[in-house]
Amino acid sequence: MRRTISDDEARKVLEDGAETVTEEDIQRVITRADDIQRKFTGHSPLGRFIDDMKIMISMIKDFWSKNYREVPWWTVGAVVTALLYVLNPVDIVPDFIPFFGLLDDAAVVSACLFFVEKDLSRYKNWKDGITETEEEEQS
Repeated sequence: MRRTISDDEARKVLEDGAETVTEEDIQRVITRADDIQRKFTGHSPLGRFIDDMKIMISMIKDFWSKNYREVPWWTVGAVVTALLYVLNPVDIVPDFIPFFGLLDDAAVVSACLFFVEKDLSRYKNWKDGITETEEEEQS
């Protein structure tokens, strides 16, 4: 039995999903945010991404409510795809398989974070009230 997915497979899931995300997908992430967060809690492979997940959900909520629009649509699509992938119990490796069922979820989230790191950082700075000038001075 296959136990995890490769980085290339995780990237492919993310890229394909990001291109086809709909407004309904965004709404599903927002309405199921608590369910998504539960998947990240505990001692699962997703646990190390809990802070990132909270920022991703916050960004999607702010994007949807039009409070924060300084993010490319592809980034919104990638984040929504990753979060919906985690929510799906029957993905490449079904979640009911102890421990290993969440490794593919962690791989997709990790690939997402790699692609959207700069946009998430900008969002977090905006949320924290840090201006672009202050951000450049910190670099």
